[in-house]
Amino acid sequence: MTRLQAEAFVPRSPRAELLHTCALTDLTELARVGFRGGDSAAYLQKRGYRLPSLPNQAVRQEEGGWVARLSQNEYLLLGSLADDGARVAGEEADWAQDTQRNYLLPRQDSHAWLQLSGGHASAVMAKLCGVDLRAEAFPVGAVAQTSAARINVIVVNVGNYEQPALQLLFDRASLAYFREAVLDAMDEFDGGWVGVDELMG
Repeated sequence: MTRLQAEAFVPRSPRAELLHTCALTDLTELARVGFRGGDSAAYLQKRGYRLPSLPNQAVRQEEGGWVARLSQNEYLLLGSLADDGARVAGEEADWAQDTQRNYLLPRQDSHAWLQLSGGHASAVMAKLCGVDLRAEAFPVGAVAQTSAARINVIVVNVGNYEQPALQLLFDRASLAYFREAVLDAMDEFDGGWVGVDELMG
């Protein structure tokens, strides 16, 4: 049992209820990695990944992770809490350069990763970002590469009808700044910080 799975057995606290309204969780310690090149799609499909058919889309994988397609030939793999990111971490460890046009893009040190959960998530982002992230305009599986709070951010809609959720990836050096900007935007909705253990609950 992994550390994150063990934490899932902690009884849900009242704070976990914020996940349905307005909550922010730091996923930066979870594995993520990118691949780019003309042969990347074939490589990832051979490794068992389901891929989006078009850029700026994301597809959920069986273990709970996601694959986001950022351009015609670039993919971002986001690890799952269910396996503590092990599958995605393994992809980075197993990759080796060969004759294929498939290049590893390490993202662990370059990108921070937050999840904004709850029914007010799109309203919070509306204060920081010019893109319409409401469910009717930005459905589950949609990806936006945009600016929020004056930094470049990748937004992925990974939620569902019962629990909306937006995942936000951005320059890791800006983590403290952007986290505070989001928390400030959440004040109006009585939002708050929720740990990974509550997210698993």
